[in-house]
Amino acid sequence: MDLKDLYRDVILDHNKRPRNFGKLEPCDSSADGNNPLCGDRLTITLRLDGDRIDDIRFEGKGCAISTASASLMTEAVKGLDRSAIQNLHAQVHHTLTDHGGALPPAELGKLAALAGVREYPARVKCASLCWHTLDAALAHVGAPDAASAASVSTE
Repeated sequence: MDLKDLYRDVILDHNKRPRNFGKLEPCDSSADGNNPLCGDRLTITLRLDGDRIDDIRFEGKGCAISTASASLMTEAVKGLDRSAIQNLHAQVHHTLTDHGGALPPAELGKLAALAGVREYPARVKCASLCWHTLDAALAHVGAPDAASAASVSTE
C-alpha cells in the first residue's frame, strides 16, 4: 500500500465513521460554517478547560473531504490550547496549499491525509471549512452573545 492509498483510506474511514460527530451540550461556544460552492454546512460546538479544548463536536452535512477533515480536526485539537491550535491550523493550511509537493510535517499525524487535497484547488475550501469555523468558535468564547453561534462562510 502506498502513501496515497493510506491517505485515501483515512479520509474514507473518517467520512463513513466521523469521530466526535454530534452536538456538545452544554458548550462554551459554537460556530456555524458554510461553503456555498460545495454545499458543506457544519456546526462546531466546544467546551474549554481554561485555554484548552476539553471537548469538541461537529455536526452537519458535507462532502467526504469536509466531513473527514472535521472529524480529523476534532481528534487533533482535543487537549490543545489556542496557540497550539493556531500553529496546527497554519501547518494544515500550508499542507493544503503547498504546490511544491513537499511531504506534510510528521506532527500532523493523521491530518497529513488531507495533503492530496492540494491537487484539487476547488476542494481546499471543503477541507479548511472546519478550521475557519473552529477559529470563529474560539473567537466567540466569552462574547456577550455567546449563547448564539458565530458564523463563517468560505465564499
